[in-house]
Amino acid sequence: MKPTKRYYYVDEAGDGTLFSKQGRVIIGQEGCSRYFILGLLDISDPNVLSQKLETLRADLLADPYFKGVPSLQPEAGKTTLSFHAKDDPSEIRREVYTLLRSQEGLRFFAVVRDKLKVLEYVRQRNERESAYRYHPNELYDALIRRLFRDRLHQEHELDVYFAKRGKSDRTIALQNALEMARRRFQQKWNTSAHSVINVIPTTPIHYPALQAVDYFNWALQRFYERHEERYLEYLWPAVHLVHDIDDTRQAQYGMYYTKKRPLTIAAIENR
Repeated sequence: MKPTKRYYYVDEAGDGTLFSKQGRVIIGQEGCSRYFILGLLDISDPNVLSQKLETLRADLLADPYFKGVPSLQPEAGKTTLSFHAKDDPSEIRREVYTLLRSQEGLRFFAVVRDKLKVLEYVRQRNERESAYRYHPNELYDALIRRLFRDRLHQEHELDVYFAKRGKSDRTIALQNALEMARRRFQQKWNTSAHSVINVIPTTPIHYPALQAVDYFNWALQRFYERHEERYLEYLWPAVHLVHDIDDTRQAQYGMYYTKKRPLTIAAIENR
């Protein structure tokens, strides 16, 4: 059998912050999200998608309709360098979403955490361990393990591209999180997995495919934070799984949203 390889692109939406510098809970306040989301885009041919995104961006930058738009000016350092859903004008977002919806070979997976539930865990742990101090990297790494729990055993080789977070190099931490996810899978199913895992921390400017996962994440974030459904609904044909960990109305492990169970506002009513 010919060796297989997959390309995964990973980015976050929201933030892992729970407290201000003074120790106050600021979840859901201005500048601090209520939810933390980690998304993974499985791309069958990232080079093709990257080329299409770069061509689209060049065409839009050359379009006189956008002349004078602040985010498209070189000095802004935004759309002139890469697509970013939060910063791009709505007309730009529409073009990018149209491209992504028409692109074959995309599969999006995500895990979602309600930070108020994370806060409950932190407080309970502080009661047991007075020296314990929460750090956002703890939440990020835990979601990496959850996101990759069942995705590290089927291929001969995996290239996992992570959007860099801050200035510190967390390559080893990410590699360890992936290895732990693989060990837990092996223990659970009493099997072995020997895929070669290449961890590649990078930026959306250097790997345009990361811009695509940013757009998927933004749609999911708008859904949870603002109950705006249309962006996620538009991309849903490429969404394979959203795991809402803290929606435990039916099961302790949370809710899984798939093709057969779409994630809609009606589905999370009374969440």
